[in-house]
Amino acid sequence: MPTHPNVIWIFGDQHRAQALSHMGDPNVQTPNLDRMADSGVRFTNAVSGCPWCTPFRGSLLTSRYIHQCVNRTPQRMDPALPLITDVLNDQGYRTAYFGKWHLGGANHMIHVPRAERGRFDIWLGYENNNAQYNCYIHGHDLEGRDDRDPLAEKLEGYETDVLTDRLIDFLGGASPPQPFFAVLSVQPPHDPYVAPPGFMARHKSEDIVLRPNVPPIPRVTERARRDLAGYYAQIENLDWNVGRILAALEATGLDANTHVLFFSDHGDMHGSHGYVRKSSPWEEALRIPFIVHPAGGRHAPVKADAPLNHVDIAPTTLGLCGLATPEWMMGTDYAHHILPERQTPEREPDSAFLQHSFRKRFDCLNRVWRGIRTRDGWKYVCLEGQPWGMFNLEEDPYELANLAFLDTFNDKRAELQGKLARWIDETGDAFRLPEL
Repeated sequence: MPTHPNVIWIFGDQHRAQALSHMGDPNVQTPNLDRMADSGVRFTNAVSGCPWCTPFRGSLLTSRYIHQCVNRTPQRMDPALPLITDVLNDQGYRTAYFGKWHLGGANHMIHVPRAERGRFDIWLGYENNNAQYNCYIHGHDLEGRDDRDPLAEKLEGYETDVLTDRLIDFLGGASPPQPFFAVLSVQPPHDPYVAPPGFMARHKSEDIVLRPNVPPIPRVTERARRDLAGYYAQIENLDWNVGRILAALEATGLDANTHVLFFSDHGDMHGSHGYVRKSSPWEEALRIPFIVHPAGGRHAPVKADAPLNHVDIAPTTLGLCGLATPEWMMGTDYAHHILPERQTPEREPDSAFLQHSFRKRFDCLNRVWRGIRTRDGWKYVCLEGQPWGMFNLEEDPYELANLAFLDTFNDKRAELQGKLARWIDETGDAFRLPEL
């Protein structure tokens, strides 16, 4: 058996935490992700610290906050920054990446130079693409391939299906004792909301049950129902492909020594509070699924309430591999919530730091903002010089009662702003908080 366990990351784009059947969403069936949750660990407070594609991805690989890495979409990530792959490569891991990259500085298909592919041993992907049946990949592999054309290879079929095939092919060639770290990054359930016909046929817009915080305004509800029909079809297709990966691990015997992490880069509003897509501080955009199926599984499901953030995924992965967090990583290792034998630290963060430092326009909150989301269910978000929202998510999960401007909650607001100020100071961020 390998000295260190294997790890697989599987993540899509804009998959909000609420859109899973084990989360109670009546519109979707996700039996394979439910099975992962039933035999693994689900982080119920996991968030995307910046709910936007490129910032999340930069923080994911570097364990640095967005003002230390990349803070908007699109933006090129400095290839000199240290990455999780550097640690794993040094430990003898075979590293492989399949799919969407979006760290090359473009919103369309461009050639990603080899020096900017995250130092993976195998990298077969694309910068960005919004056409799931017209997806091209390029990159390098162990057989000497090194494509310099972003249109080097057209995927024959639906993106998620074909990229899953590539990961499964990689698993079939995995040869202990060398451990591996593999990443599958797919565009769905990002718009356009298109899935293979069999999945699309199961969802009709008129049957969609909207969340209670979607206002009953026809232009909002009609779009939400139409988009969600395809969105849920995409999620069910992604779930089916997760099942294929789990089955491949079992068939090869790799499941006994492979940790599988499923998550998303951020959520999608789909009409909640009248907004769509990402970049807003509401729960539908911030909350992400984060499910860990540990090597060999667990006998009973575990719910971890740790405030896991995007910067925490890399150190937690290293912890699962039995490796220490390097000093340059800013995140927290939460592996002890997954592996009982891991030593529990004396202290953990009691909140996650939320940032949006570039003014995104159109259908999102078009201001920069900072905030925190606490382990015990409070959220506090500020615009520059002004509070924006404060919610007690335990009593108000749909964020219908904004407490930020009520004098009866001034003490709580001062407490939360104090926590936020400490995050800003400790991470070297710059932001003008409101007067109390």
